[in-house]
Amino acid sequence: MQQFIVPQFIDVEDKIIGPITTRQFIVMLAGFLLVAIYYKIFDFSLFVTLGLLTLLITGIFAFLKINGRPFHYFVLNLFQTLKRTRLRVWRNDSSSSGDDYGVKENNFSPAIQEAAVNKHYTASRLAELSLIVDTRGAYQGENEDTSVKSVER
Repeated sequence: MQQFIVPQFIDVEDKIIGPITTRQFIVMLAGFLLVAIYYKIFDFSLFVTLGLLTLLITGIFAFLKINGRPFHYFVLNLFQTLKRTRLRVWRNDSSSSGDDYGVKENNFSPAIQEAAVNKHYTASRLAELSLIVDTRGAYQGENEDTSVKSVER
């Protein structure tokens, strides 16, 4: 069997100038170029205002990390989250999608469905039911209730 070298620390960026990575250098270079353009175009007070704002924003994008990820990932995730719908509704009717996927219709009578919805259990009864489900019917329960029946295989 041939031996292969597995690369490690693949999420660490290469450092080019001291502790500054390539991405940080390019972002800061773009910021300094914008400030140089501001110096040529605008008067001094507007240059200082826009220059400080630009350097602040480029510094944030270059050096700030949120949850160990660079800031631009945070901004991209923020835009994706804001673009999505806030409310997701699950529609359980197979006729709307056009695909059946083998889903069979519910053939229970409305009285059984209402009884199942309106039935309230105590915490001890819920614990007993969960024990019956966890043991796959090996535990029958303390009181004999006809509503819970074990399925034999």
